[in-house]
Amino acid sequence: PREEVAYVTCTYRETCIDQPDFLATIDLNPRSPYYCQVIHRLPMPNLKDELHSSGWSTGCTCFDSVTTKRTKLILPCLISSRIYVVDVGSQCRAPKLCKMIEPVDVFWKCNKGYLNVPRSLPNGDILIANTGDPSGNGKGGFIVLDGETFELKGNWENECEAPPTGYDFWYQPRHNVLISSAGAVPKRAGRGFCPNDLKKGIYGRRLNVWNLSCRTLTQCFDLGEDSLPLSVKFLHNPDAAEGYVSCALSGVIYRFYKCEANNWSVEEVIRIPAKDVTGWIMPKMPAFTVDLIISMDDRYLYVSNWLHGDIRQYELSKNCKPRLVGQVFVGGSILRGGPVTVCRDEELKCQPEPLVIKCKRVYGGPCKLQLSLDGKRLYVTNSFYSTWDKQFYPNMVREGSVMLQIDVDTEKGGLTVNKNFLVDFGKEPNGPCLAHAIHFPCGDATS
Repeated sequence: PREEVAYVTCTYRETCIDQPDFLATIDLNPRSPYYCQVIHRLPMPNLKDELHSSGWSTGCTCFDSVTTKRTKLILPCLISSRIYVVDVGSQCRAPKLCKMIEPVDVFWKCNKGYLNVPRSLPNGDILIANTGDPSGNGKGGFIVLDGETFELKGNWENECEAPPTGYDFWYQPRHNVLISSAGAVPKRAGRGFCPNDLKKGIYGRRLNVWNLSCRTLTQCFDLGEDSLPLSVKFLHNPDAAEGYVSCALSGVIYRFYKCEANNWSVEEVIRIPAKDVTGWIMPKMPAFTVDLIISMDDRYLYVSNWLHGDIRQYELSKNCKPRLVGQVFVGGSILRGGPVTVCRDEELKCQPEPLVIKCKRVYGGPCKLQLSLDGKRLYVTNSFYSTWDKQFYPNMVREGSVMLQIDVDTEKGGLTVNKNFLVDFGKEPNGPCLAHAIHFPCGDATS
């Protein structure tokens, strides 16, 4: 079915507005009088949580029963380390909070903190990736919630198996594998991006391969110093033993795949070159590929380039490297007329023009992506992490972020900004806020 509502996580942290974060419900039905509008806001009971990622309590891996429904949305908090469970099944257009797990429980029971991506496991439990320990030091690994009671069970992996940093993960049950990415040390990343932190181990470099049933670390790939691997996605075909990971600071996307004897390998398949610039924090501006998403038919891969400002569409092939077939700019740091001047660019002949939709100038760069089930509509928000938003895109923090729709040519490839679609989070009743993760209750390309 076509998506009719979207749930979007919104934060007020670092905006100088003393209001709680909230879950926004967006009307996506073009025939509705409330199309493109926030039709419901569910405020959290605390301040400065930084709602970030979200995920369903039940995934497609649990759909061996036709009665299974996605009724609960899990909202881990990146800064406070709280976990909210939201009931979206009773009233899909007016969700309500049904459970909260306090940070002290996560700290004491798991010695973890700074929670990020949640996904449901094949047994129905919920796995949440963490990025640090309670003090903000780097620490990878996962915590587990009971899939029915939502009680905190404890850590997923053995204590000795925890990687130095963590961020995202995906798994393939038929190959008994889970693969996780690295992220950054929370207490250092929380101060903003500093070039002096490069080459100091602040930004992760590892891709981790886990035995899903034994919950043990079996392989680690070093993707290079300060590569910062973030988004991890397997192909949707449950028999496929391959996927992709995007590295934010190196601009490289790797393909990982299964080879003989249950071992895994990685190969570089895409490299987005840095741009030589003046008027920026460094002389070279990396691509900073934040999010990566694969269409349900495994034909196209989409990448958001948060600093440069473009969304890219690549056609996937079994026999060759991904081929760039679509590209569109929806903001970024290299726009014409801005403080940054591009001195050397391997890809563009001139700096892109600013984007204006419905008389609103769009600031920030593309961050979180979500794709409709038919692959024809790609939705995007432009807040990455409030501290870095404030550093790189102060105008976006002041004016609020947006949610845009990109129309996709699923036959030949190609991306076009839909000029009739704009969710303006600068017009929120409590003031401009920052929007991040997107999910559809009817199903989407990351559930």
